[in-house]
Amino acid sequence: MDLIDEGESGNTPEFTVSELSGAVKRVIEGEFGFVRVKGEVGRVSRPRSGHVYLDLKDDRAVISGVMWKGVASKLQTQPEEGMEVVARGRLTTFPGQSKYQIVIEDIRPAGMGALMAMLEKRKAALQAEGVFAAERKRPLPYLPEVIGVVTSPSGAVIRDILHRLRERFPRKVLIWPVAVQGAACAPEVARAIAGFNALTPGGALPRPDLLIVARGGGSIEDLWGFNEEIVARAAAASEIPLISAVGHETDTTLIDFVSDKRAPTPTAAAELAVPVRRELLGWLGDQEARLTRALVQRLEQRGQRLRDLARALPRIETLVEQPRQRLDVLGDRLPQALIRGVQVRRVHLSETAGSLRPQALLRTVAEARRRSEDRAERLAPALMRLVTARREALGRRADRLSLRPLTRDITQKRERLAGVSRRFEDVSQAQLAGLRQRLEALDRLRETLGYKATLERGYAVVRGDGAVVTRKAEAAAASGLEIEFADGRFRIGGTAPKPKGKAKPPEQGSLF
Repeated sequence: MDLIDEGESGNTPEFTVSELSGAVKRVIEGEFGFVRVKGEVGRVSRPRSGHVYLDLKDDRAVISGVMWKGVASKLQTQPEEGMEVVARGRLTTFPGQSKYQIVIEDIRPAGMGALMAMLEKRKAALQAEGVFAAERKRPLPYLPEVIGVVTSPSGAVIRDILHRLRERFPRKVLIWPVAVQGAACAPEVARAIAGFNALTPGGALPRPDLLIVARGGGSIEDLWGFNEEIVARAAAASEIPLISAVGHETDTTLIDFVSDKRAPTPTAAAELAVPVRRELLGWLGDQEARLTRALVQRLEQRGQRLRDLARALPRIETLVEQPRQRLDVLGDRLPQALIRGVQVRRVHLSETAGSLRPQALLRTVAEARRRSEDRAERLAPALMRLVTARREALGRRADRLSLRPLTRDITQKRERLAGVSRRFEDVSQAQLAGLRQRLEALDRLRETLGYKATLERGYAVVRGDGAVVTRKAEAAAASGLEIEFADGRFRIGGTAPKPKGKAKPPEQGSLF
């Protein structure tokens, strides 16, 4: 009640809103300064500006937090909703919304449990999308020509890989240097995988046939870049088969689940990439020897088979003796067969010629002539009957071809033509009358707009030297003037122009 009474008495000083907000800001910043806060990440917002806005909460309170763009870009682990973190920063106020907030300068997961929980959550989300599906994995090429390696160029990993490749089977190696830990690890590894896939096969810089993403062992914080979603999605989108060799055999990252093949160590990745050249050469030698032995054995078997079949065949002389003997017998019988054939054909010819006598031919001709005459006698009556029938049919059809329908049709069409002609004449007369009236109106308009009508109202046209004069100076300079009135022209001074053709008498009132 004392404070109320004191306020009502008017002894309390007055502050503007900005002054009061500034005072509160100074008190909070001066009292707390830098603080460390442990809590669960709530709402996370990342606008286009690059800043990160989030909430830190526990079971009873919530505090707003903000990370500026420069701080957010350097974080090794980006905050996600539901993660338990420890944030370090300074407490301040935001007068625009009358609230206090913490400006975070560093934020880290609160122990191993938070990282593993976030990893399991991310793994479950990717597995639900089918990124880890076995049917998406591609087989590794047996002997790649070019191998792309994504790793740090200064570590022992790349030396182990190159040494192992030289021992087993030397191949061309393209190295894409990246950071293998820290905030730059994930984006650089993702860009390296995408960059190798963007190369043109057979270009100046050849596209690899196989990719190896490798890193040595370390803690989960050191390997966290290979647990980022951007790296997992880049490996899943790779069209080139990919081997992951991150950490030791007991270390597992998200890229191991997405890759086409996981190697326990970088050295093992090199062993998976290429076969052993000496073993391959030995295997080829064994295969060549087996092939040679098989060919020799096959040739020997075929030769023996050929010799066995040759022994079963009869001698050539035996095959030819019987045909030769049959040929001699048939050669001896051929002259007698020819003579007998000629005699048979001569007898057949004599029998056929005996039947072709002139009396038989005359009888055949007489019979044919008699049949022709009989048919000729029957032909004339048949033609007459046919002509009579056709004439009668034509007469019946001619009765139906009367001229009356044709005459009636011509009369109707003549009447229709006369009606159309009358309508056409009426329409043409009406159009001519309209055009005549329009022409007369235009002529009257021409007369009205012409200068002749103006002369009728008392005006005159002055010409000098053949041109119309409208100024006093032009009239003074002319050698003579000609004035046109409504009833004629009047000349003053000068010489009258000679008329063309037949001379006309000068108008009354003209002066020369």
